[in-house]
Amino acid sequence: VKVMESAFTGTPVTDIKRARAFYEGVLGLKPTMEADGGLWVEYDIGTGTFGIGCFGEAWKPSPDGTCVAFEVDDLDVEISRLQSKSVKFAMGATDTPICRFAIICDPDGNKILIHKRKA
Repeated sequence: VKVMESAFTGTPVTDIKRARAFYEGVLGLKPTMEADGGLWVEYDIGTGTFGIGCFGEAWKPSPDGTCVAFEVDDLDVEISRLQSKSVKFAMGATDTPICRFAIICDPDGNKILIHKRKA
């Protein structure tokens, strides 16, 4: 396989309305495309695209699957904001030589890394 670029990152969800309330209402993502009768929604983020899809048994959520990482402006501000909205955290703020991050969960238990690169 000759990979040219990452076309998009997608996350399966079980309830598209509930997922949209989380990704749009809590995380603040803005939808840029809907397909399959609203069962697939895309969000353009920087130069990439993130999508959520509700396709039943064909594609199921998992707390053990791939994790998307969203770069944020101020990690501590975002952690406080998400805690105030009772978002579940799988891991609190963690430092590495390259970044700081925390891991949150969407309503289906999919993990989302909120991330801030170090200078």
